[in-house]
Amino acid sequence: MRIATFNINGVNTRLPTLLRWLAEARPDVVCLQELKASQAQFPAAALKAAGYDAAWVGEGRWNGVALLSRIGAPVVTRRALPGDPADAQARYIEAAVAGVLIGGLYLPNGNPQPGPKFDYKLAWFERLIGHAATLVDSGAPVVLAGDFNVVPTEADIYNSRSWKKDALLQPESRAAWARLVGQGWTDALLERFPHQPPWTFWQYFRQAWERDAGLRIDHLLLSPALAGRLADAGVDRHVRGWDKANDHAPAWIELEG
Repeated sequence: MRIATFNINGVNTRLPTLLRWLAEARPDVVCLQELKASQAQFPAAALKAAGYDAAWVGEGRWNGVALLSRIGAPVVTRRALPGDPADAQARYIEAAVAGVLIGGLYLPNGNPQPGPKFDYKLAWFERLIGHAATLVDSGAPVVLAGDFNVVPTEADIYNSRSWKKDALLQPESRAAWARLVGQGWTDALLERFPHQPPWTFWQYFRQAWERDAGLRIDHLLLSPALAGRLADAGVDRHVRGWDKANDHAPAWIELEG
């Protein structure tokens, strides 16, 4: 079972890229982030024609998350992260597929910091930590996958010199990540590549892609009940080099059984 995460940054704008990658990689389940499409604008018919059932939470110009599956329609359990009923941003969707519970998430970027956007990032992170604890305690096989907008350590960035003030690298962001993983989650890419985890993001500026000046901010976390089934993990980095590509590349895991 191959589960992938891909920040698509405009699902309709980059639909040709998405369909090309789906046809090439054939992931069983995909978590998409940053749809930038309302509920009615999501291209469900095109994805169905490509063999994928979909569940999604749209949001006009910003945010938006979706789960795609070619091994049975996702059985949705949540369309929002619990803890703040007033939060209307579309950043979390959770569904069961083939016996695995999958939480697809788009954690707030938090820039500029300090300020209200960074405060929102940390508050959302706290809610995620709280919900993730209940998932671990349930004993269920769970994957949390998506754009976490956090660079966990200095090993997860080409050079942090020009990123010192960015919300992705702040001590508070990294501490929240450490607390989350400390619940017992397995960071799949780090497990597979313990010495040099692969980048998942290259910004558009300063020839970042050409220089391989990347970051790792897209993650797949496995609950203790699922960690033993991890067979492989990786990043389809070549997708970042396609024409009109997004600044993220798809990351994936392969599960046994």
